[in-house]
Amino acid sequence: MNTEISQLLNNKVSWLADCGPNDDIAISSRIRLARNLRGLPFPTNASPEQMKHVIATVETAVQKTSLKDELLRFDMEAIRAIDKQVLFERRLVSREFIEGKIPGALLVTGDESLGVMINEEDHIRMQAMRPGFQLGPVWDELNKLDDELSALVPYVFDKELGFLTSCPTNVGTGIRASVMLHLPGLVLSEQINAVIQGVSKLGFAVRGIFGEGSKNLGNLFQVSNQSTLGESEQQIVQQLGSVITQIISHEKNARRKLLESNQNFLLNHVGRAYGTLRHAYILNSEEALESLSALRLGVDLGMFSSIDLHTVNELFIIIHPAHLQKYAGKEIDSEERDVFRASLVRERLKNADKR
Repeated sequence: MNTEISQLLNNKVSWLADCGPNDDIAISSRIRLARNLRGLPFPTNASPEQMKHVIATVETAVQKTSLKDELLRFDMEAIRAIDKQVLFERRLVSREFIEGKIPGALLVTGDESLGVMINEEDHIRMQAMRPGFQLGPVWDELNKLDDELSALVPYVFDKELGFLTSCPTNVGTGIRASVMLHLPGLVLSEQINAVIQGVSKLGFAVRGIFGEGSKNLGNLFQVSNQSTLGESEQQIVQQLGSVITQIISHEKNARRKLLESNQNFLLNHVGRAYGTLRHAYILNSEEALESLSALRLGVDLGMFSSIDLHTVNELFIIIHPAHLQKYAGKEIDSEERDVFRASLVRERLKNADKR
């Protein structure tokens, strides 16, 4: 097994820790910045030799920043497809990055809180993640890395437009800030569509667990900015934070009303899901995600004394195909994965109940 992949699988995912503000609803906060090097074609038009030059240049620069002693490195041309999928399932890379055929590399801290994709759509896509609702601290951390890199490598910057990027929708600040929210209360009370429509009218996007193009599963929603031009990074982060605060308030109200007016429905919803997870012998990914969502709601509401949020959060990650095959130690087909997924979930929850 790739040493770096093995290290990631052995570590707890820091951005899933149950220690962030509003972590009962906000699972994680993430910010990405897109940057390109002056004097070189963007990845879509660059030659393989130029892209390898970008990798060497950016890696050398990153090694001179405060991250220099704690980075894992992944050569995207050299690692196996299943290892790329593991990185995607852990939200360290984009789907475009793992499906690309051009030279690229990923540098990431051991706790996965900071990472740099080299030669994705842009020369540099750096990101920071933290558990819960922590957009401010995440921005401070990423802004520090951006300042360090900009002092070492020249970015493409226009005085009127700002940072230039491959995709016009990122021109300006190049920032994509998002918070992953768990919103079962709004879904169960059938208010989620109204909330999504309201958020969209304010200029923010609502997507599934893996971002653009992914559907909602497990009542997990990513809310992010759409505009990157005409405002500063701080303004965009603050505006998104204001929207997230309102969504969290709506979710808390929805949960409270369900407890007050439809408690048996709620208890049945959580109890059936827990029964499925504890006793099923075949479990597909969609059923697992929906059942884990209900279990997490029960944990949030204090219905379980032995199961903690981190256990449930990590199950949201490790039930995906690439992780399952890594834990199984071999490649397995979809039917085998459904059996192994059920076994893995049963074992994790059984161990949690013993604590």
